[in-house]
Formats: sequence, C-alpha cells, structure tokens
Amino acid sequence: MESNPEGAEAVSAIGLDLVAPEVYAPMLRKLVLAATGVGVGAALLAATALSWPAAVAIGVIVAVPTIAYALAIRRRRIWMAGTTIHVQRVFGERRVELSETTGAELLVYPARLSRIVLRVTAGPETQIIPLAMYTDTGSGRELHLLGLRRLADALAASRLAAAIAVSDVLVHQLRAEARDAALGDRPLYKAVRLARTNDTVSPVVLTDSEVAELG
Repeated sequence: MESNPEGAEAVSAIGLDLVAPEVYAPMLRKLVLAATGVGVGAALLAATALSWPAAVAIGVIVAVPTIAYALAIRRRRIWMAGTTIHVQRVFGERRVELSETTGAELLVYPARLSRIVLRVTAGPETQIIPLAMYTDTGSGRELHLLGLRRLADALAASRLAAAIAVSDVLVHQLRAEARDAALGDRPLYKAVRLARTNDTVSPVVLTDSEVAELG
C-alpha cells in the first residue's frame, strides 16, 4: 500500500502555544520548589506555638495553591490536528472544529505587553487562540509559520465571511514573517497599534472593516 504524505501532514498535530510549555517548565519547577520551601518554613514556624497537625495544615495551606497553579499551567496545551483545535485543560480536553466555525474575531488586549488573539466559535464551544504579543518598545513573539498556515487554511475552508477575512489576515502575516518584514509591515502588529490608539485597557474586538484593512 502506498503511503500518503500529504494526508499524514493534514492530520499531524501542530502546537499552537505562543510560548511552548518546555520553555517555562524550569521556571515552574523553581516555583514549585520555592512554594514547598515556604510551606515547610511556615509549618516549622507554626510548630513553635501550635501542635504538629495544626502546623502541618498551615504549611499545606500556604504551599498547595501555588503548587497547584504551577502544575495547572504546566499541563495546559493547545494544538491543531487536521482542522480541529485541541485544548488540554487541567481536567479533560476541549475540541473545536474549525470547519464548523460560526464566529471568528480578532481581539486585542492593549497594554505594555499587548496580546492579539483569535476567538473562534463552533457550535457551543468558544476558544481563544494566541497569535502574537508585542511590547510597547517594539519587540514581541508571534505564532510560528506552520501554525499560521494551518489556521489560515482551516478558516479559509469555512463558509463564514468573517473566518475567510481572518484567514486572509493570517496569510499576509505568514508572508510578512517569512520575509522577516519590519513590525510595521506585519498585520498583527498593525492591529495592536490600531487598538492602542483607542486609549483603553479593555479587550478590543476589531470590526469587519478594520480586519479588512489589515489584509
């Protein structure tokens, strides 16, 4: 039987994390160790005035929330297989089928570290997909080329006009990243700069006309 490389590529999993969990895993391990140390210290200090069971309970109360938070962040992942977005959460997994998209929006969270995300809705499920983040000094991080291509292709296959418009923006962003264009020539950065002119800290949903101007 002949292999089908194109079919294999279509269903292969592509990570969509803007910052891969492996990058911040060492920091999370240090956070867990620090929280454990603080918890032990709190327990020992409390033991000078309380019974050991009470002191241990205080140590647990101090350490466990931070440890649980770090482990939850470490577990979260987002990836794409075919046209389906998979989101690994603390408990269970969410799936959003982009071929059934009923809503697609670009949102900007303006701040000193501004974020731009894709919000897609398919049936009862809504998912935020990070696309880029930029500082007010002109540096930042953007979704890798393969992730942009997969998202653009999946949205282009939708019959929803808004999804096709967002796909066009992602294609232009893909081309800009591929040729290492200046930030000012990249659609996602243009969107962030546009949102910053509104002088607001609330999430900004780009209008259809604004999305069209980015392409």
